[in-house]
Amino acid sequence: MIMARASFTFSPAPKLLLFSLLFLLVACCADARTRRLSRTTAEIAETYGKYYNYSVLTDLLHSLAQKYPLITNLSSIGQSVQGRELWVIRITKDPNTDTPGKPKFKYVGNMHGDETVSRQVLVYLIEYLLDKYGEEQRVTELINTTDIYIMPSMNPDGFEKSKEGDCRGSNGGRNNARDFDLNRSFPDQYAKTEVSQADTPEVVAMIRWIQEKKFVLSANLHGGTVVASYPFDDSASHQSSGHYSPAADDALFRYLALVYSSNHPVMKTGLPNCPEYETFKDGITNGAEWYDVPGGMQDFNYLYGNCLEITVELSCCKHPPADSLPKEWSMNRESLLAYMEKVHIGVRGYVKEAVGRAALINASIVVEGIRHNLTTGMFGDYYRLLLPGTYNITAVAPGYISMTVQSVQVSEGKATELNFTLAPVSEPAALTTPSPPMTSDAHIPSITSSSTNSSANEADSSVENTTPVLPTQHQPLQPQEFRHHNFADMELFLRKYSTDFPSITHLYSVGHSVEDRALYVMVISDNPKVHEHGEPEFKYVANMHGNEVVGRELMLNLIEYLCRNYGTDPEVTHLVDNTRIHIMPSMNPDGYEVAVEGDVQGYKGRNNSNNFDLNRNFPDQFVSITEPRQPETIAVMNWLRSIPFVLSANLHGGSLVVNYPYDDDKDMVTQYSQSPDDEVFQQLSRAYSQENPMMHNGHPCEKLYRDEYFTDGITNGANWYNVPGGMQDWNYLNTNCFEVTIEQGCVKYPWAKDLPGYWEQNRRALLQFIHQVHTGVKGNVSDILDGTGISNATISVQGIDHTVTTALTGDYWRLLTPGTYSITVSAHGYKQENTYATVSKDRVEVVDFKLTRLHSDAKGPAHSGPQPTQNPSEKEFQSLIKELSLGQGLDQLVKNTATENSFRYRRYKEMSEFMRGLNRNFPKITSLRRLGQSVEIRTIWALEISNQPGEAEPSEPKIRFAAGIHGNAPVGTELLLEFAALLCINYGNNPAITKLINETRIVIVPSINPDGREQAVEKQCTSTQGLTNVHGKDLDTDFFGNASQRVVEAQPETRAIMDLIQEKGYTLSVALDGGSLVATYPYDKPVQTVENEGTLKYLANVYARNHPKMHLGNTGCSNNGQTNDIPDGVMRAAERQSHMGSMKDFSMDFGHCPEITVYTGCCLFPPAKQLATLWEENKKSLLSMLVEVHKGVRGVVRDKSGKPIAGAIVVLNSGVRVLTGEGGYFQALLEPGSHSIEAVAEGYQQQRQEVVVSSYETACFIVIEFDMDNSIFGLPREFVVASAAASMTALVVTACIIWCVCAAKSNHQKDGFHRLRQHRDDYEDEIRLTSMGSKKSLLSHEFQDESESDEETLYANKI
Repeated sequence: MIMARASFTFSPAPKLLLFSLLFLLVACCADARTRRLSRTTAEIAETYGKYYNYSVLTDLLHSLAQKYPLITNLSSIGQSVQGRELWVIRITKDPNTDTPGKPKFKYVGNMHGDETVSRQVLVYLIEYLLDKYGEEQRVTELINTTDIYIMPSMNPDGFEKSKEGDCRGSNGGRNNARDFDLNRSFPDQYAKTEVSQADTPEVVAMIRWIQEKKFVLSANLHGGTVVASYPFDDSASHQSSGHYSPAADDALFRYLALVYSSNHPVMKTGLPNCPEYETFKDGITNGAEWYDVPGGMQDFNYLYGNCLEITVELSCCKHPPADSLPKEWSMNRESLLAYMEKVHIGVRGYVKEAVGRAALINASIVVEGIRHNLTTGMFGDYYRLLLPGTYNITAVAPGYISMTVQSVQVSEGKATELNFTLAPVSEPAALTTPSPPMTSDAHIPSITSSSTNSSANEADSSVENTTPVLPTQHQPLQPQEFRHHNFADMELFLRKYSTDFPSITHLYSVGHSVEDRALYVMVISDNPKVHEHGEPEFKYVANMHGNEVVGRELMLNLIEYLCRNYGTDPEVTHLVDNTRIHIMPSMNPDGYEVAVEGDVQGYKGRNNSNNFDLNRNFPDQFVSITEPRQPETIAVMNWLRSIPFVLSANLHGGSLVVNYPYDDDKDMVTQYSQSPDDEVFQQLSRAYSQENPMMHNGHPCEKLYRDEYFTDGITNGANWYNVPGGMQDWNYLNTNCFEVTIEQGCVKYPWAKDLPGYWEQNRRALLQFIHQVHTGVKGNVSDILDGTGISNATISVQGIDHTVTTALTGDYWRLLTPGTYSITVSAHGYKQENTYATVSKDRVEVVDFKLTRLHSDAKGPAHSGPQPTQNPSEKEFQSLIKELSLGQGLDQLVKNTATENSFRYRRYKEMSEFMRGLNRNFPKITSLRRLGQSVEIRTIWALEISNQPGEAEPSEPKIRFAAGIHGNAPVGTELLLEFAALLCINYGNNPAITKLINETRIVIVPSINPDGREQAVEKQCTSTQGLTNVHGKDLDTDFFGNASQRVVEAQPETRAIMDLIQEKGYTLSVALDGGSLVATYPYDKPVQTVENEGTLKYLANVYARNHPKMHLGNTGCSNNGQTNDIPDGVMRAAERQSHMGSMKDFSMDFGHCPEITVYTGCCLFPPAKQLATLWEENKKSLLSMLVEVHKGVRGVVRDKSGKPIAGAIVVLNSGVRVLTGEGGYFQALLEPGSHSIEAVAEGYQQQRQEVVVSSYETACFIVIEFDMDNSIFGLPREFVVASAAASMTALVVTACIIWCVCAAKSNHQKDGFHRLRQHRDDYEDEIRLTSMGSKKSLLSHEFQDESESDEETLYANKI
């Protein structure tokens, strides 16, 4: 104040000077403030000591947007309940315009208002990006190439209510101002959710924003623990926790979550050390497996928003003290940046018109094998995140011919560029622009608006009245051409659609008609070539009667409809994505060719070319069908056994009704013949008929059949008329499939001009019937220990006398009507499980079962002694075996190991050169040896393939492949030569083959009888020329181990193989032969019982089930009299042709190795052109044997000191015996289930264990440790020793007593004799008077040697 007063006395000059100084001071202060604002983020972070409330946050974001106008844009996407703006800052080059080629990324924080770390960390991220732009290359490139959106707070109302220091959310603030959890309020695929503008305006705004922007990648940041969670967040069962619910991009989501967690120092440990003490492997978790969250935002992004989103929990404490924020920023900074960079992986490009190059908006991008599509943006651009690999990618747009690019290579790092140009189709109707496709579900979320007069709504009426734009209904494209197709025309049609839509179609034939026309089937699905776990198989079969043609043409119309509307029509997309649809347009193509257009009620063309009615040709439950089974019938039966069909319809003509089982009854009279699932069949039938008004009316063909009436347009088959040998009943009784028969028109062969009307009448019904496959219950039956699916488990429903079984990977489907049911599951080797399920009308109920193994500890199988430590390579190999045993693992291996080969038959010289060539070219993994020579001095070769060939590796299983024991069946020889080449060529190139060879000793003997092979003649299917060796001996009758059984000396070929077999150490042997199509197991000789028959049959079954034809059991081998009904294509060898002296039996009895014999085809010596097909049929089965040899049980036998015991006997199930080899190792193959293992060795106590063998895991490893045998004569050693000691003591004491007594007596007698000698004269007269005998007796001892023992003296005196 003094200075102020003094200033008034200053002159004008000093005043000017002072003013100048003050101006400079203010300018300096302003400059200092500017410098502070532009300091590095690291410097600012150190000063952050408080949370920003809504007002401060708003000011800060505006300030940053004003400061960095060239790379930022601030906007609000809507308002909260209390009217607070939902701020979003956009960071990119040219932020006010959309630029093609930049994928959109977003971070959303503070969705739960009391989880506050994310709010602050995202502010720090914004400042970091803006500050480092132009300085750090990484940040600069990220901003220049990415359209980044950051929302620090999605729930600003909740944040204002939350309290600092509240770690558990006790003070509220989690929910929005209307107390709705925003992360439970989004539309959900498994639960009906209504989104209300009044209750959750934040959610409505987010939905609109997500669908408008088409983000590519996103993360939703939360708090409460430290983990990255990925979709799906819930499941159909809504199990509270523990249910893994994978998305179609599950592997990609795991990778993305790992990107975040692996860059976070705490998260990556999986040990967040929160009060709940949860742990997460690698710091990531599947959402539903952690806990079920219906209505979550991350799932909505994926299902409805084109965007992959994960949820990241950043801190244990939800609202920690502000002084912890710099630490949280430091821990998350690298994760936030690394995760953003992943928006640039996979495949990217544009979809444009071929003519004019205009961008195609909302075109679908379909990746084969991944059931999730996305759509192009406003520039026709797309960004499909993918992991490194090879993909087939298709672009689909309505009105355009789809385009597929095969084998697109995706590498690490930046995305692969892939552009599409689509040509328009010619039909005018196809030019209609439809709505965007639904990528995973056909159900459109329900969103409602409200007229509530809240302050928030008054503040912005545009928000109140605007609802998110979801996919709208549109008119699907209809078939454009209606005409009759003869066989050639139909074949071209099917080939055209298979070519035009390769990503969703697969054309194949199940067999041939009498006149050799293919029985074509078109599969339509998002992954059409394989059965996908959890996806039901559906089929339509038409034209079974050749002159009933409406179904045939409708199936072609349906194929066109599904293909053209996939990716654009929600219903079609949903069906194709979630169902594997098989369509057979014609089961009787021969009959069709002779049928006549205009036929109303005729029979010309009804039957096949052999004049048999195919719908009277199937096996029947009530009567014996004596007519010969027709090739069309056999082909369809084999087809139905090979695929786990759930639902089917057989399409006929001549009436208008749905006919359901049973088709006949035991009395063969017209009456209702009810199946156990009668109510289900009625429901299925009505689902079709009610969509066809004429059919549902019940009076379909009044002009033709006045008296016919069907209530609701459905009828029980036998109640209409009896049909013995019908296909629908056979489906129901022999497979898992429910089939009905649909009569689709009164006229059997209508005129072509009438076909459009038939399509219009049946279109909706055909689709609605497919939907029925998604009703009832479905689920998975798995092992409780590791979650792996259990095949062939039986599903039974209380009160319904009909069961279904699980498919190969444990999935099942059971059609049921609405109601509550008691469902029981049983499987071999597992405890039975039961549960209750309530089935609703319009959706399938998911019911999973986890079964407990019998005789197994919940913690795993009990082992004796310490377990060996598994190194990473062992664990990796175990994972490989599991992968190859389940799902499509083996199919993928077959696909990835294709080799180029022009198949031909090789004679001995060329075969020998081929074997030598393999050895020369692959010396590190092969060893070629001569086993012996044939009669004509041809070498019998054996090739060993291993990573250490020729060296003993007792811990590795050893497998033997042999062929050519009959020279007139050389197919096996060629298959094994190709198999050897495949293994060698792929070693080091294919990881799976490399690991299998590294862990297995493979011995291949391609030709046992080379002399016979030289005599055999090609194209001779039944000739015996070359069957024997040159001595005329069938070598498979020459294997005898006992001299007493052998009449003559073994043939040289036999001796060579016998020596190989007796080398021991083999775990499994596979012999290939010909002349049939079946896998056989021991014995060939007639025996009453076969020890371990279950395991032997199982091994043969493994080969057969991996063969596309063999497992069907219908070989059609007319040349050998083989039956056409062999269960699973497996039989005991003696049942096929019993004989003595077989190689198989010798291997069992003297090699202690199970051997199966596989007969590869009906023809012994087929034409060379068939070899390629035979190779494709057997390749998977041969590889499956390499996998199977690593299963069963293996282990080591040793004593307590750890010394291995060789030669110990291991007894399996009190029957089969195997011997331990060098190092005490043993291995035995066993069928899946529980088994007892006993081990016996001389001088040791017998040991016994229970083991559980899995069908998909590597061999159960056990360690058997022997104690010394403490038993003698079956009694405890301690008891025997004590008894023996007591007995010996008693004997010694007794002996001593006797000795003492005898010694005393002997001394007394000796004393008398001495006295006699001393007084001889006195007794002389007395002696003379004794008898001669007595005298002699006395004299005889007079000169006794004094050195005699007392015992001897005593004995002599007694005499």
